[in-house]
Formats: sequence, C-alpha cells, structure tokens
Amino acid sequence: MLLDAASLYFRAFYGVPTSVTTPDGRPINAVRGFLDMTARLVAAHRPDRLVACWDDDWRPAFRVAAVPSYKAHRVAPEGGEETPDELGPQVPVLVDVLAAAGLARVGAPGYEADDVIATLATRARAAVDVVTGDRDLFQLVDDARGVRVLYTNRGISDIEVVDEGAVAAKYGVPGSAYADYAVLRGDPSDGLPGVKGVGEKTAAALISAFGSLAGIREAAAGTVVPRPPLTAAVLKRLHAAADYLDVAPAVVRVVTTIDLPPVDGALPTAPADPAALAELATAHGLQSSVRRLGAVLGWPEQVPG
Repeated sequence: MLLDAASLYFRAFYGVPTSVTTPDGRPINAVRGFLDMTARLVAAHRPDRLVACWDDDWRPAFRVAAVPSYKAHRVAPEGGEETPDELGPQVPVLVDVLAAAGLARVGAPGYEADDVIATLATRARAAVDVVTGDRDLFQLVDDARGVRVLYTNRGISDIEVVDEGAVAAKYGVPGSAYADYAVLRGDPSDGLPGVKGVGEKTAAALISAFGSLAGIREAAAGTVVPRPPLTAAVLKRLHAAADYLDVAPAVVRVVTTIDLPPVDGALPTAPADPAALAELATAHGLQSSVRRLGAVLGWPEQVPG
C-alpha cells in the first residue's frame, strides 16, 4: 500500500475539524485524520507493506520548465506551497510520529510523491494499492499487475476502488491512456490548460479513435480528410496547441525510474521508538489515534495515555 501522504494529510485537514486540538490548544486535526485513515485502510485491506510517499519537491523544476503555469497558483507570496496556517506546523509532527511508529516514509529530491509512488509501484512484485485523492495516478492502474487506486473521493472516509473497469466506465479510456487524456483535457487544479475547446468527451473520443496522444497527433499531421472525432475544428485546436502538446506529457506522466534505495515497508510489529511515540502522543493529544493504529498493527503494548 502506497500512501500519497500530502494528498491524505490535506484531505484529513479539511475533513476533520480544526477544533480537534493538542492539550495546549493547537490544531492537530490533519495528523489525527491521517493516522485514523491509515488504521482504517490497514484494517480493511491488510497490506503486507505500507509506505508513506512524500513530496520532497511539490513543484519540480523539470515540470515548471516544461509548463511554467504548473501549480503556479499554489505558490505562496513568500515562496513554497501555499498551506493553511493551521496545517503547516502539523506536518513535522506527522513526520515524527511516522518515524517513531516505524512506518516507512520515502521521498526523492526533485520529485513529487506521485513519482515515488510510480517508481515503487513499477518496481513491486506484488499487487499494489495506491491511496490518493489525485486522479493523475489513475494512469498507474493496471489489472494485469494488480495495481489499483483507492481514491479518497470526499474527505477521508469515502474510498472509491479504481481499477481499469472503473477508469473506462468514468472516462471512456483505459488506465494506460489516462495521462494522454489528462493532457488533452487539462487540469486547472494543477495549472494545466489543456487543449482549448477539447473537453472530456472529445478527448476520450480522440483516444478511442487513435489509441494515444501520439496517434492523435500523427493523424492530425497527416493529410486525411477531417472526420469525427478529428473534425476540422478539432484539427485547428490541436494545431493551435502544438507547443503545449510538445511539452505537457512530460509534466502529466509520472516518473517510474527514480533511483530510490531499496524500501522494505514491512508493517511494524512494534513501534520503532516506543518512548518517543508515547511522548508525541501525550504532547499532541494523539493517544486514541495511536492506540487504534497499534491495535490494527497488532502491537503487543499500547502507548500510555
């Protein structure tokens, strides 16, 4: 099980009220929600291994160089990612709790968590569940390899299991073509403009007709008589977006070849540092969440309250 950590702690922050606080009154809702969601996921799906995948770089330079608008609207005035004031201080606490609990956390300099997930999923020799609220990771869905997405549809409790059938039913394309579909359609939440005038239905129809973005562009560059879905109007839009289409695939497609060290990810049978975990739980009011997680993991001793 590969957790898109930032996606989940943002979901937890917005899904659990900020009235959930530490003993001294600081919000701890994102950490509580993340730990509770992890416990539920482990209880429901019983993975052998679990890795929290981290954004070491939430807006990698290679993606910004290709499409400067990539996530530009999320940049804070002082630089870095714009984050709610109540969330920022919780992230280091979560890092410390994961370390004390013995849950693997992996990032890679210059890459997003999506790329870490893609690399680990590609490397895996067993079935993989990817837990995320990011549809871009639908491109990894592969029934033959047992890769599926557990999509956090709303909040932190509504989980949708996404396999190839689900991608095809909702978007009209196979998982392997989802990245090309996303390039064409665009994604305002990531600052990707897409091809102006090409929406979801047209993007799906083009991929169904020509198999891939490369196939669509090859047909558009040819001398074929325009025919649906490659009408004269669509041809004009594709030609107008040629510069964008040259570079956008490198932004949307996840990297599957990061040079990561071996990652075990085995579920801990006991906390890595029980004393530190107990101290963190007491200081931040996380006792009940840590107990739930420990119970699911089968820890022999619970962190004291």
